[in-house]
Amino acid sequence: MSGKSIQMIILSLLLAAACAAQTTPSGQAEGLPRKIDALFAEWNRPDSPGCALAVIKDGHIIHKRGYGIADLEHDVPITPRTVFYIGSTSKQFVTMCILLLEEQGLLTLDDKVRKWIPAFPEYEHPVTIRHLIHHTSGIRDYLTLWALTGRDYLDYIPDEAVMDIICRQKELNFLPGERYLYSNSCYFLLSEIVKEVSGQTLREFAHQHIFVPLSLKRSHFGDNVNDIIKDRAFGYAVREGGTFNNLIMRFDLVGSGGLYTCVEDLALWDANFYDNRLGRRDPELIRMMHENGRLNDGTELHYAFAIQNGSYRGLRTVDHGGALGGYRAQLLRFPDQRCSVVILSNLADFNPSRMAFRVADIVLADVLDPVPEKAESETAGDRSADAAEEESNPPSEIELRSFEGTYYSEELRCEYWIRFTNEGLTVTVGYNPPEPMEWRGADRFDTGRIEMTFQRDTKGIPSGFSVDAGRVRHLKFIRREGP
Repeated sequence: MSGKSIQMIILSLLLAAACAAQTTPSGQAEGLPRKIDALFAEWNRPDSPGCALAVIKDGHIIHKRGYGIADLEHDVPITPRTVFYIGSTSKQFVTMCILLLEEQGLLTLDDKVRKWIPAFPEYEHPVTIRHLIHHTSGIRDYLTLWALTGRDYLDYIPDEAVMDIICRQKELNFLPGERYLYSNSCYFLLSEIVKEVSGQTLREFAHQHIFVPLSLKRSHFGDNVNDIIKDRAFGYAVREGGTFNNLIMRFDLVGSGGLYTCVEDLALWDANFYDNRLGRRDPELIRMMHENGRLNDGTELHYAFAIQNGSYRGLRTVDHGGALGGYRAQLLRFPDQRCSVVILSNLADFNPSRMAFRVADIVLADVLDPVPEKAESETAGDRSADAAEEESNPPSEIELRSFEGTYYSEELRCEYWIRFTNEGLTVTVGYNPPEPMEWRGADRFDTGRIEMTFQRDTKGIPSGFSVDAGRVRHLKFIRREGP
């Protein structure tokens, strides 16, 4: 037997021992652990990233496990004490900080952002803290903006660079309060407001006012990429052949994400939603966390204070997920049943939301409504005559060449180069490879990542274009020179 085979056997035994050591209360339903563990068998291997799980019922963790490997280079198994980056699941800790500051009388939710961040643009309609919390501000998402410059947001980004790119935006995606559109810029700005109001960084404020009172001893906002984080899981992605790539992440911005924690700590956080021990210990703080946002016309959203109110198979749910790099997270709560599922993963293609609901299907089987029958799949049907006409009359080579040129965005401070090749038009950003531009009719093109709509001057020559990229809309580029 080879040395590698012996090593794999030993690691398998260690994984089994780690699982066996993770005990659960004797009163739980017989066979529950076995059924839940079977869901995660695919990742519970000595050569795969995986996840940590905690199932909470009536204030107790009734099942906790680690599946797979936290550090493939050193064969470190995942346990319930393994520390993961949890992405946007961090946001609910930010809103709790804001509500604690409001409770202290240091701010109000209807304060204008410019009151605390004077460098923030003065738009025609002011943006408030409440707009930031509920993603109704219209502020363009800074992660999308950063990617549109051709740079990788997993790399190190200084706080000052994020503030600069947010404050350079001359337009909002829409008027504040008119729509809901998720934007990480909102929560980056909230972290800056915490710092301005309290005189402490988000990391310091959350540590003093949340982590210490709740005994979250393995949790912190990671605002320094050089920190050593004990028991950290590293992020991975599947590559061709079924092996894994490291997803190296030097990202250390906080607010939009940034929390490092474990499932055991999140179980303590979850318990505080039933018996608040923060601030003045007022239940009003928890009620506020669940208060949905509203649009200007009174339409109620399902997004509250960085938690989403919903339902599943007849039961009320509260949840929020998170994702960045090789990390995935989900905290799902069934408040009326006092039952929650926490899943933290270090694999990019892992779906913790789907898995959390599958766990809930087992734990709450006796009270869930029957699974609804799947609706018949809808067919696309015939497309409109206009679309068919557009596809039947694609632009000629001469027409495509008229779009060639260098285009500049003042708000991004970067250039896009559009060139014609044998395959058609391409757009290049920075040192990235050219992206094919697929014609979508009239003067519209799609790269699969962005949509580009061109404008023409009085002579009919393309003079610029606007970009729509999901969380960034109507971003303008002006033509600097032709081919």
